[in-house]
Amino acid sequence: MKVRKAVIPAAGLGTRMLPATKTVPKEMLPMVDKPVLQYIIEEAVAAGIEDILIVTNRAKSAMDDYFDYYPELEHRLEAAGKEKELEAVKQAADLANIFYVRQKETKGLGHAIWRSKRFVGDEPFAVLLGDDIMRSKTPVIGQIIAQAERYDSSAVGVQQVSDEVVSKYGVIKAEPLDERVFAVRDMQEKPALAEKFSNYAILGRYVLRPEIFDILENQAPGYGGEVQLTDGLKKLSVQGKMVAVDFEGKRYDTGNLKGFLEATIDFSLEHPETGEWLKEFLKEKAAAL
Repeated sequence: MKVRKAVIPAAGLGTRMLPATKTVPKEMLPMVDKPVLQYIIEEAVAAGIEDILIVTNRAKSAMDDYFDYYPELEHRLEAAGKEKELEAVKQAADLANIFYVRQKETKGLGHAIWRSKRFVGDEPFAVLLGDDIMRSKTPVIGQIIAQAERYDSSAVGVQQVSDEVVSKYGVIKAEPLDERVFAVRDMQEKPALAEKFSNYAILGRYVLRPEIFDILENQAPGYGGEVQLTDGLKKLSVQGKMVAVDFEGKRYDTGNLKGFLEATIDFSLEHPETGEWLKEFLKEKAAAL
């Protein structure tokens, strides 16, 4: 079945980016000239997603407002002849059919995904984490969708990480199926280095079949006292219903300061209005060190 819907969990408190995220959702922090969340939505749309559900909380109404029309601003821009700015403002509202549901309690990523049950219904759906921006020629979620549809299964996006950071991620136990595609046999959340299954870490992109909802509904709290999505995925994997895709592209964790700055610099270097200026600026700074 074709994947038409996507869920973006964006209900986290953004504690790694305080104090900025005290009043501004981390997903709405500006990266060059757009908020982080817009890059993620654009990736989903580029992969053919039609409907997107954003899981929010009571402090994140800024997301609802941003992806909506703003008649007063639009009229002013039009009257001032600022056509480029007007197009950019309206584009955000026209990206996709965007819906919202609140995670009323902070119970973890697994619980946030479970909150999308009514929106998803009885069909496979994509999940794009609200912290992770992917930079690639082919949309990363599109790469995951292609293999999920090919094998008629759930799928997770993975890449190899170093031993130094492997304990920060969920990792997979897998067997090769095809080039860059694996059958997932088991997984573990934030393993100790000596106990890891592999260095293939799950990195922010998934396609899940609706069976995940029954699992998550009955899932006991795990790591950190929260309902962990990895625990639910583990149950799917041991049933032989999951593949992993070693996706092509670079992942930025914009939920922490270093990752956010790395993404901002890389994207600024490619932006037509800032690229050449930033190259010269960085050269001058580097020479002065």
